[in-house]
Amino acid sequence: MTEPIGVGIVGLSASRGWAATAHLPALRAQPEAFELRASCGSTPASGAAGATAHGVPTGCADVEELVRRPDVDLVVITVKVPHHEALAGAALEAGKAVLCEWPLGNGTAEAERLAALACAKNVPAFVGLQARAAPPIRMVRELVRSGAIGDVVSTSVLGSGDRWGPTTDDAGVYLLDEANGATLMTIPFGHTIDAVCTSLGEFVDVTATTATRRSTAVHARTGEHVPMTAADQIAVTGVLESGAVAAVHYRGGRSASTNFLWEINGTDGDIVVRGETGHLQYGRVEVLLAEGAGSPLAPRAVPDRLVDVALDAQSPGYTVAQAYAVIARDLRTGTTEAPTFDDAVARHRMLDTIRDAARR
Repeated sequence: MTEPIGVGIVGLSASRGWAATAHLPALRAQPEAFELRASCGSTPASGAAGATAHGVPTGCADVEELVRRPDVDLVVITVKVPHHEALAGAALEAGKAVLCEWPLGNGTAEAERLAALACAKNVPAFVGLQARAAPPIRMVRELVRSGAIGDVVSTSVLGSGDRWGPTTDDAGVYLLDEANGATLMTIPFGHTIDAVCTSLGEFVDVTATTATRRSTAVHARTGEHVPMTAADQIAVTGVLESGAVAAVHYRGGRSASTNFLWEINGTDGDIVVRGETGHLQYGRVEVLLAEGAGSPLAPRAVPDRLVDVALDAQSPGYTVAQAYAVIARDLRTGTTEAPTFDDAVARHRMLDTIRDAARR
């Protein structure tokens, strides 16, 4: 494939949404690799409005029309989690490559069905676990694997979810309901734990505690107390494949102090990753390195070779753009770098293990 990959986005809104704020700038930053050719919304009218607002050549009436288009090679699913299975499934049935936002399904069973369908159709199927592609996280992996801090003996993460705190808004109400599958556990914790595991190895032993310490959140506009059934506290400890001990605590809302801190402690140094939000998938973090026991921490610049797409690092599309670049390589050259539906299933199952451990 030498021509740009034709993209169709499902869930492009005229006024707001992750598709417009992250996916569009990510795609438009690499026109040699991708060309946005079609989109659709929740209704024919919203689909047409979204396409017009963002200059997309074709606004489709629905996903069925979009996936039938011969000029669409990659279907991108950017809607709420409960709709992922039906929409991604329609694309796979049409034989189209798919990129679906994480979490892949509303629960592991949906993710497993989608992965099985992708396998049966022999279609490339990618999941939006883009924290793996963030240049600072690539650098962390490289430092660890190079032995820059010796053998990893422990790691600890403290993160805030921003949402799932004392207040909410119109967009946040959906996130408070555990049944919708878009929670503190699946989104900021899920993205971050994926980056931790792909950098340091998977957990082989897990102990966990989860709790919903706030049963409601106050709607900032209406003053209404909205029920919260999703956990707003997640504490996980365990042992990684290497034998390193890990401790991860995520909490809802924001802290007046630390909102993201990831330490990796080695026999011959330390790595610290810190940022302003527990959503590591945004990639807005600083990496510090103490190379050599007893050495002071110093900021470490990300090498240019680890950045695939030159985009403002503060843009919501920055890390998404890096993930798209990896997908383009996979589709064009047959590499297998980008996280797939099978990887998503593995991460869904890990979250199930954590939930089971918390119930014991």
